[in-house]
Amino acid sequence: MNILKLAWKNIIHNPLNLLLNLVLLTLGVGLINFILLFNHQLKDKFDKNLAGIDLVIGAKGSPLQLILCSMYHIDAPTGNISIKEAKPFLRIGHPLIKASVPLSVGDNYKGYRIVGTDHSILTMYDAQVAVGKKWSGLYEATAGAEVAAVLGLEIGSEFKSSHGFSDDQDLEHDGVFRIVGILESTGSVVDQLLLCNTASVWDVHSNHGDGHNHSKYDNFSMERDSLLLYEEEEITSILVQYVNRTNFQALNMPRNINENTDLQAASPAYEINRLYDMMGTGTKALQLLAILIAIVSAISIFVSLLNSLRQRKYELSLLRVLGGKPTTLFFLIVMEGVIMALLGFLLGMLTSHIAMSAMGSSLSERYNYQFASWIQHGQEALIFAMTLGLGFLAAVIPAIMAYRTDIHNNLSEG
Repeated sequence: MNILKLAWKNIIHNPLNLLLNLVLLTLGVGLINFILLFNHQLKDKFDKNLAGIDLVIGAKGSPLQLILCSMYHIDAPTGNISIKEAKPFLRIGHPLIKASVPLSVGDNYKGYRIVGTDHSILTMYDAQVAVGKKWSGLYEATAGAEVAAVLGLEIGSEFKSSHGFSDDQDLEHDGVFRIVGILESTGSVVDQLLLCNTASVWDVHSNHGDGHNHSKYDNFSMERDSLLLYEEEEITSILVQYVNRTNFQALNMPRNINENTDLQAASPAYEINRLYDMMGTGTKALQLLAILIAIVSAISIFVSLLNSLRQRKYELSLLRVLGGKPTTLFFLIVMEGVIMALLGFLLGMLTSHIAMSAMGSSLSERYNYQFASWIQHGQEALIFAMTLGLGFLAAVIPAIMAYRTDIHNNLSEG
């Protein structure tokens, strides 16, 4: 007697019940897996882009906005700060600062952000040039691996920047940038950026900034001292790494900056944890909804098997007469519940990956972050075990009832 084949025939005998059970279980499993896929990739991207950064200094405003803009490039700046204000944190040899990276943002090319900075950003994100060289002169740019691949940029490619963070030709500047290098892929936010020197950002916003005529920034060099000479110019923010994270003075630096200057200092670790907490409330609500749907699907399977059992009393009694043992009937009903759970698991996983593919494309277009669809988050085995467990629990009571089938009464009732 092929129990598996018989169980399958019993399942498909009532297609409407099967469809209802699978829809509910698919929704529950799919929603749980989608949340885990999204959270796994979002946390991975946030963690990679921390890059050992201890502090972000910028204009007063929302500290979380400052972090998202300066480190993740998915929000607008809180404002600009002058070189004169930023000078103490940019000078080489600060006793508390191991490294500082000036950032000037506000423009884009086809949705990818253009960042004015110096070569210290490459060290901070452990980025290397794959082709060409690092940006140096006015209107030279080095492209991240992702932006170069998506936009088809090569050495010598030229482009114009647009004001803001959306691709709008009406807001296009006159300055013409030229690609001089392409970075290796790092898996960090640098892959999504077009890097140039700070003076290029200043010049393109000046009245005469066309990238070819004489500019007051022609003598600007990549040396940090050159940047500090332009005290009246502005940058967006500074990324800071401490010499020693446990140093008492370093730990007090954010408070001192916030209380005693017109600048704002934000801690990435604190703000990102706060963001996780805010997101966690919604995520937990969705997870509870998904679990509730899965439990409802288990109840539906239980009711389906119970009704099927009542309709099949005579059939099950005949199986006993033909040599089937009570344990055979028990495993037959359990198998039906487990098969339905397995189908729900497979459909749910497939649905969640398809949904992530659609959502990933939308997120990538808006934020230029790539969300993969067909990856593993490491908890698939747990979802599988829980789903089969639900199927087993839904089937165990009807299976016990089948095990205790009274052959004589059922056959006499016909």
